[in-house]
Amino acid sequence: QVQLVESGGGLVQAGDSLRLSCAASGRTFSTYAMGWFRQAPGKERDFVASINWSGGITYYADSVKGRFTISRDNAKNTVYLQMNSLKPTDTASYYCAASTYTSKIPNGYPYWGQGTQVTVSS
Repeated sequence: QVQLVESGGGLVQAGDSLRLSCAASGRTFSTYAMGWFRQAPGKERDFVASINWSGGITYYADSVKGRFTISRDNAKNTVYLQMNSLKPTDTASYYCAASTYTSKIPNGYPYWGQGTQVTVSS
């Protein structure tokens, strides 16, 4: 099992940047693929980005491609989401998730953090 704790959310203006972090417990973090998802009020949880166990393979939603970067530091048991050029439409709760394989769907991830709120004002 792995436990996940997100941090780094906040209130920013359009065009600003934020870096989210997701700290994982356990000694097997480096064996997990990691994903970031987001959920706005009244909407479904949407895929944002994913990264394989080594960090060599990443995927992004079209809506964030070129603006967001997912990365990981296996020595620190942490995955990051660097978010640049933020837009009001990026406002949501952001969740990190862990799985034994890379996926773009929430059901593919058995382990979830509690989420961190990102609010982008116009």
